[in-house]
Amino acid sequence: MKAEELRKKSAEDLDKELIELRKAQFNARMQVSTQQSNKTDQLGKLKKDIARVKTIISEKVKESL
Repeated sequence: MKAEELRKKSAEDLDKELIELRKAQFNARMQVSTQQSNKTDQLGKLKKDIARVKTIISEKVKESL
């Protein structure tokens, strides 16, 4: 997910996206820990996507002040 795409979304959509990413991160962690999945690289990608969404949310909050 690119930052340009995220900047076009509203704050409400970004909150929903953050929740979905956190759920996906949790599920991926559980699958790796129970050895159902071998995709450990997916955890890093999800972590970066979460950080990206949080950054865009904080930018939007600063703009509104």
